[in-house]
Amino acid sequence: MSSLQRDTHRALTSTQVPALAWLGSGGGDPRQIEETKPLLGGDVPAPEGTKMGAVPCRRALLLCNGMRYKLLQEGDIQVCVIRHPRTFLSKILTSKFLRRWEPHHLTLADNSLASATPTGYMENSVSYSAIEDVQLLSWENAPKYCLQLTIPGGTVLLQAANSYLRDQWFHSLQWKKKIYKYKKVLSNPSRWEVVLKEIRTLVDMALTSPLQDDSINQAPLEIVSKLLSENTNLTTQEHENIIVAIAPLLENNHPPPDLCEFFCKHCRERPRSMVVIEVFTPVVQRILKHNMDFGKCPRLRLFTQEYILALNELNAGMEVVKKFIQSMHGPTGHCPHPRVLPNLVAVCLAAIYSCYEEFINSRDNSPSLKEIRNGCQQPCDRKPTLPLRLLHPSPDLVSQEATLSEARLKSVVVASSEIHVEVEPASTAKPALTASAGDDNEPNLIDCLMVSPACSTMSIELGPQADRTLGCYVEILKLLSDYDDWRPSLASLLQPIPFPKEALAHEKFTKELKYVIQRFAEDPRQEVHSCLLSVRAGKDGWFQLYSPGGVACDDDGELFASMVHILMGSCYKTKKFLLSLAENKLGPCMLLALRGNQTMVEILCLMLEYNIIDNNDTQLQIISTLESTGVGKRMYEQLCDRQRELKELQRKGGPTRLTLPSKSTDADLARLLSSGSFGNLENLSLAFTNVTSACAEHLIKLPSLKQLNLWSTQFGDAGLRLLSEHLTMLQVLNLCETPVTDAGLLALSSMKSLCSLNMNSTKLSADTYEDLKAKLPNLKEVDVRYTEAW
Repeated sequence: MSSLQRDTHRALTSTQVPALAWLGSGGGDPRQIEETKPLLGGDVPAPEGTKMGAVPCRRALLLCNGMRYKLLQEGDIQVCVIRHPRTFLSKILTSKFLRRWEPHHLTLADNSLASATPTGYMENSVSYSAIEDVQLLSWENAPKYCLQLTIPGGTVLLQAANSYLRDQWFHSLQWKKKIYKYKKVLSNPSRWEVVLKEIRTLVDMALTSPLQDDSINQAPLEIVSKLLSENTNLTTQEHENIIVAIAPLLENNHPPPDLCEFFCKHCRERPRSMVVIEVFTPVVQRILKHNMDFGKCPRLRLFTQEYILALNELNAGMEVVKKFIQSMHGPTGHCPHPRVLPNLVAVCLAAIYSCYEEFINSRDNSPSLKEIRNGCQQPCDRKPTLPLRLLHPSPDLVSQEATLSEARLKSVVVASSEIHVEVEPASTAKPALTASAGDDNEPNLIDCLMVSPACSTMSIELGPQADRTLGCYVEILKLLSDYDDWRPSLASLLQPIPFPKEALAHEKFTKELKYVIQRFAEDPRQEVHSCLLSVRAGKDGWFQLYSPGGVACDDDGELFASMVHILMGSCYKTKKFLLSLAENKLGPCMLLALRGNQTMVEILCLMLEYNIIDNNDTQLQIISTLESTGVGKRMYEQLCDRQRELKELQRKGGPTRLTLPSKSTDADLARLLSSGSFGNLENLSLAFTNVTSACAEHLIKLPSLKQLNLWSTQFGDAGLRLLSEHLTMLQVLNLCETPVTDAGLLALSSMKSLCSLNMNSTKLSADTYEDLKAKLPNLKEVDVRYTEAW
């Protein structure tokens, strides 16, 4: 609890001292105490001689026993109603020996006490406003667990089964009665000084209640929330007084929606108020740590968003925001609260979306993805309120390159108070588009932003407030990417590119977000950098967005090269990845290789080595590119040497079976295979050797290999992935007692010729085993002993 909150709570609790002092003294005039206590202060025990022989239960009132109860909403209890006796006969009939008890299932509604079977004593519900007093009773001769409700003209007795249940009914009735009174009193406020005093008393009542239930703290918050929503003409000082008064309740409870709206307004109007730091900080911290779904409570997300913007308005600006993010993460290397990162990302995404909301809301008037890809309509065909400026080329894509009139190069500008989208005329001719103009299929997101140099020059100008909001929340994404433990989850959350197309067309946004993508590309963990690729087939990812030709690429391909380098090291399908590069990014790869980028030189060499390129002219162009630089020439010469060795290795001849001695290493295997021809080798046993996944580079060069024994070696997942791409004719594979896991074993699903597979004593799971059985139709012999699938 902050210093301000402690002072507030101390001030609130001090209002109860006179009543508690009187209760401790054991005497005094109850009427005098009734005048000095707050409206809903603690009930005062009745003096001796109370009606029906009531004996006050001071233990329950003073809460000295420390008992806690759940708030009752309904329950079974015995009921007896006694009317005030007016004659001698009525006194006899209402004596304790002639009373009749009725069993009822009572419901404690918001405004009355009602029975599920409205008959007998409880034919009519008892309104809380009609209950004058609630007391605990004890009988002299036959003790029973009773409550006495004093109503006009009589008394209602409730008899429970035991003392705990009786006390639970007592505190629940007291609570319902007080909350009902507060709702009526605060529904028509007259003097705000009195209202503030009653709010403080209400908060203190909730804090000291022996009832343990979420509604105990939520009910006062909802009352205050309704009060604020119905009285919008409060002064700033009255705002702050109310916030300080309810601060203790917010420590362990989320504010209701209307109260969140009130807090948002305060953050926007007085971002430098100390209430934002002292009161709102623990509230927002609790929201970020415990909220499970902002979709169910969007105003909590909006309040968190406005709070962070208020921090950014302080003199220190982003330094304060940075310290807040550090406090949410904690001092250790691992954040102990798993919900903090998803909630922070959700707030960032919503805030960034709001920066472009005005333009997004006008999408009915803005170009569709297909129109952006194929060119917009003529200015006269578009509504004049569109805040967009684009070139309007002819929809005829064939004649588009041949003739462009100056009238079509003229653009129309429509300003917006928040957003200005502008496309400058391109000086160069537009390349031919492969999509048909008559195709009605909606292009994917990245394609529509990479169609031409004209679209790549699109710029968006935000208003001052939207620009500050964007800068703040993109900076938070940068801060989040700096934490090693948060980076895998952050990469997974951003992998689907959860930003509107207007943001991806905004140069400032993509330039600032580039830092986050760089952090992903530098992380050696596969779970991080694999998120640079698309989330599923047919969708583009950050890799395509920041590659040369992409709308976000603002460098000479350095980020693209680093992404390719890290992805090649652990890509699930290396050969498939090279094929996609050859089909879509061969030009940028050759350009970067021509400039001496070593990663791209390696990529071109691998394309030649794996026979990715079929076209002879393209192969010659790649060779010329490699020979134009020193590093490329050296690596191409090494490639030629490997190819000569490979031809010698694959030349027909040599043994059909080969077994390496135990304790052999990867170097021993490489030395052996370089000693002659092994074109006939069909059976290779590396059992009980020290080979690792590195030897897979040599194994894939054996064209006739059908049986491979890796029993008790250190061959792992990376080696399995490589084997699955090249040794598709392998029939027998022994992986017994190897460190392979599901990640590598799943790659075996492409080896359709496998008929015998030994996975004894591996980390095989049951799901992976079922998947392999379904995808390997020729598999007949399987050993899964001592695995999860056994």
